[in-house]
Amino acid sequence: MSKNPEIKAVGTAFQSGSRAGENFVWLTSMGLAIGLTLVTSLLALILWEGLTVFWPQRVAVFQLVDGSTAGIAGKTTLAGEVVDYRTKVNHVIGKAFEQEYQLFVGNKDTYGFNFKFVDANAIKSKEYLNDYIVAERLENGRLIGVPVAIAMKDGSTIPANSPEFAHKLEEMVTGYNAQRAKILRIEKYRIGDINYEMEGLRLQEKGVRRRAAGDKAKEEAGLAPIREREAQLKKEYEVLAAEAKALRDGLVGNNLVLRLAGGEEYRQPIGAMLEFYYPNQLGFFGKVSMFFHRMWNFVSQDPREANTEGGIFPAIFGTFVMTLLMSVAVTPFGVIAAVYLREYAKQGVVVQLVRISVNNLAGVPSIVYGVFGLGFFVYFVGGNIDHWFFYESLPTPTVGTGGIMWAALTLSLLTLPVVIVATEEALAAVSRGTREAALACGASKWQTIQRVVLPSAAPGILTGLILAMARGAGEVAPLMLVGVVKLAPSLPLDTTFPFIHPERKFMHLGFHIYDLGFQSPDAEAAKPMVFATTLLLITLVVVLNLGAIMIRNHLRKKYAAGTF
Repeated sequence: MSKNPEIKAVGTAFQSGSRAGENFVWLTSMGLAIGLTLVTSLLALILWEGLTVFWPQRVAVFQLVDGSTAGIAGKTTLAGEVVDYRTKVNHVIGKAFEQEYQLFVGNKDTYGFNFKFVDANAIKSKEYLNDYIVAERLENGRLIGVPVAIAMKDGSTIPANSPEFAHKLEEMVTGYNAQRAKILRIEKYRIGDINYEMEGLRLQEKGVRRRAAGDKAKEEAGLAPIREREAQLKKEYEVLAAEAKALRDGLVGNNLVLRLAGGEEYRQPIGAMLEFYYPNQLGFFGKVSMFFHRMWNFVSQDPREANTEGGIFPAIFGTFVMTLLMSVAVTPFGVIAAVYLREYAKQGVVVQLVRISVNNLAGVPSIVYGVFGLGFFVYFVGGNIDHWFFYESLPTPTVGTGGIMWAALTLSLLTLPVVIVATEEALAAVSRGTREAALACGASKWQTIQRVVLPSAAPGILTGLILAMARGAGEVAPLMLVGVVKLAPSLPLDTTFPFIHPERKFMHLGFHIYDLGFQSPDAEAAKPMVFATTLLLITLVVVLNLGAIMIRNHLRKKYAAGTF
């Protein structure tokens, strides 16, 4: 081994530098671990809070020392689902000093609240009684109480201790649900189709009067078939309206009589009940069945009670359709722009400025795109389309207002830089030898790009599309200006001709979360829905991304030779 002091000094410095480099390696790995921990913790929190919303809880009955401590003066009994148990903090001294329960007591129309905090020292006893029932209602949230009897419209009663009580109540609730579904089909679809056609006839009548320009004979000749069809539609409407009224009249009269925890008697119209169950009688498998039943209702039903009850199917559908429309719009434009910049444009100062501009567009706040979409797509493009093709509808706009089409185009502009940059990188990764081999075989430049370069770059292009979909599906700010609403009565796709309605407003999961979290009149009732909707939005984005990733991996294997 050499004893040269200069070599020894260099070796010592190298070893010292290596040790210093190792410290930075450990520092970067620690940063990665912290980042992964934070992301995993956040996802675990959303998963836990989102899924526990659907798990049925038992109803606890509390005997209170004094009802005034729970805000129900004069009552000594309170029943509800235990939502949380926590320690109160005295903010004056900064120390914990008391335990309290948070209960979901339901019966909002009776008590005026859904949730109530009860101090642990105000509780004399707690028990779980098997005779308590929880009923889902169309209005006023859930009902919690002890069933007493079914009061029939003919004056007869079926007491709760009767063997046929539960079966009869289940039969009536199921029958009323089917009856409401029939009313919905009549009013929303059949009568809705009549109203849609009547509106079209009204616009036709307006057009006939405009074209007649005061010529009474010409006007009457044009209006005759319109009035004849209107008369037919009015007769059909009267028949359907009478049928719907008869069905609605059949929903009233039968009541479920309950005794609430405070001893009050309550009469709930059975026609306004969606379902019921005995929470304290459910075993493990019964709870699992109820869990999946609630989850299905959440993803398949329309929202109720200012979006704090019911499901979110319109929001799921709107988010999915908007994301697909955005992907269809952004992909061809992004790929065409990238192909031109990489393959055809003469590299120079102008192209470099264009690339810098594209990269800078990715950092523009999303609300700016929303303002641009509102001004350009909605007011300018939509307004001109209304003037050219829907003149009879003016001043009421048809497409010159927010809709799912303008929202998709606005988000396509928002995500366009991502697709352009990813596509350019993918095109640059295709080897020069592959291009030259295609040209040597007699292919033109366009044939080489079309049949060799683009298929080989497809995995990278799909990577850009995946990133665009992930960002576009979670954006909210621009959508608030170009089409998203709190509650959309009709979906962008339905059975009414022409079946696709890109001008309609829509619901979106991201905006739904914002609305529940910051605009809901009942924050406590909305909090479980916020977590459940957030979990569903993340799931939808993951599903869309997984689909694109599977396609990308398939193409990567198919054209793997193109990278050599």
